[in-house]
Amino acid sequence: MLKIPSISEAEKLIEEKLGGWFDVVISHIPNFIVAVMIAIVFSILARFLGSMMRNLLRRSLDSKQIADLMASIFKVLILCVGLFIALDFMGLKGTVTSLLAGAGIVGLAIGFAFQDMTENLIAGIAMGIRKPFKTGDVIKTDDVFGTVKSINLRNTLVENFYGQLILVPNKILFRNVLRNYSTLGVRRIEVPVGISYADDPEQAAEVIVKKINEFDFVIKQEETAVYADSFGDSSVNLLVWFWIKYPGEADYMTVRHKAIVAVKQALNDADISIPFPIRTLDFAIKGGEKLDAMISDKQQQTEQ
Repeated sequence: MLKIPSISEAEKLIEEKLGGWFDVVISHIPNFIVAVMIAIVFSILARFLGSMMRNLLRRSLDSKQIADLMASIFKVLILCVGLFIALDFMGLKGTVTSLLAGAGIVGLAIGFAFQDMTENLIAGIAMGIRKPFKTGDVIKTDDVFGTVKSINLRNTLVENFYGQLILVPNKILFRNVLRNYSTLGVRRIEVPVGISYADDPEQAAEVIVKKINEFDFVIKQEETAVYADSFGDSSVNLLVWFWIKYPGEADYMTVRHKAIVAVKQALNDADISIPFPIRTLDFAIKGGEKLDAMISDKQQQTEQ
């Protein structure tokens, strides 16, 4: 039979419990004070080190957003370390373990829910550290070819040569082959041209090189060259190679235009022809008719 305690016994039991809790609280006050002091110290330390990290990253990275994000992550990590130390000092190891497990689960759920956004964010941070390009560089990847206008955490703004702004996800720039035309500061121009079989390719190369090197925008003039590329249907195909500063005062299209005009002028002055496409018709092949026989038959039909 269940025995119901009397009022006096209940009061005594409550007093004992409260007294035990009070003793526990009193005994943990020093640990609590130390834990608070640890939290305050780590808070000040996180603010100080976070500011130093932000200034350092802003000097080394082109994007202030990436620098601020990495500095904030660094600051949060320091605060979390301080919090866990403070909780552990108070004897709450189970709480620390639960917080770590919960943070891992939440992080995993967020990663799956925002996989595309997270991938772009990580790619943006990685590119901010590796710095494959910076604002103002001319880059090319897949169908994107233009000048970098801004670099953000999730995407990069590129202006192509048709005056259009293209927002490129950072994961595309991070995954694919990326060409940076501004890193070395030079670019080689290639101009194809064909000369007739009756002309000398060596003479053509000599006059073309001399003409191309007259331009001020041509650098490394000792490397300006003309190479025989192939035998075409009606011409010997040549490749004209020369170097320019890139990006430079003279833009690529202007340089290429002037080079093509100069090649034509040089060949004309040297009496070297650039032939039109030529087709030779042979009616004497097996199963065909000779041309003179066809013409004779046509004339006879006309006279009749």
